[in-house]
Amino acid sequence: MKKFVAEFYRYRSLFAELVRKGIKLKYRRSYLGILWSLIEPLLTMIVLTLVFGTLLGYHSKDFPVYILSGRLIYSLFSQATTAALKSIRQNQAMIKKVYVPKYMYPLSYIVFNYVLFLISLVVLCGVALVLGVYPTVYTLLAIVPLFVLLLLIIGVGLILSCLGTMFRDLEYLWNVGLMLIMYMCAIFYYPDKILDSSHYWLLSYNPLFCVIDNFRSCVFGQAMNIHELIYASSFALVCIIVGAFIFNKKQDKFILYV
Repeated sequence: MKKFVAEFYRYRSLFAELVRKGIKLKYRRSYLGILWSLIEPLLTMIVLTLVFGTLLGYHSKDFPVYILSGRLIYSLFSQATTAALKSIRQNQAMIKKVYVPKYMYPLSYIVFNYVLFLISLVVLCGVALVLGVYPTVYTLLAIVPLFVLLLLIIGVGLILSCLGTMFRDLEYLWNVGLMLIMYMCAIFYYPDKILDSSHYWLLSYNPLFCVIDNFRSCVFGQAMNIHELIYASSFALVCIIVGAFIFNKKQDKFILYV
């Protein structure tokens, strides 16, 4: 651990540059630039509210806030893990030329997506205030599920970046997996109105749903579900340990696959 901290500190400037590069490349040919990270979730929220609010009969005033809070977190998880999966192969030119700690690549992709996510939370705050969902003391605790979310993405991202380098088909399998995860996150439906108690476990064993559920509780001024928080935190830590172990064991062989 001490060696990792010392190495990361040594290459901190490069890491910061990789994060800046990721943000610039994401909006390189966009006229709106970083503003798109605010407009896109707003437009998505409007579409999902109109479609699923009509189909499922959800007409509550705060339903758009419910959708947006879930959609933002799922979008971050989807984009950051997919970017981490491709990170080693996309930086193969640099890997072949100079030595850089290889974990810098998936971590930088994760961090720049997380930064854009934090910026997009401005939209959630604005929509919530307009629709009468005002902050409470519980809202301040939203930092807890957001931190757990970051840990979860890092753990899953390290595993995917390693396996995705050696097995390129994983990229297509992960897209299918993300679709399944999305429907198990209750982004656009209320679980208690769709699932009965005997099927709720399908959601409760999804750590991303646990993060979303606790984040929503904070947004709507309610106490978090401690059991879900502990489960999601434990799952995230296990993923980080497994991901770090696999990555450290296989990183010297990446050059053979890129």
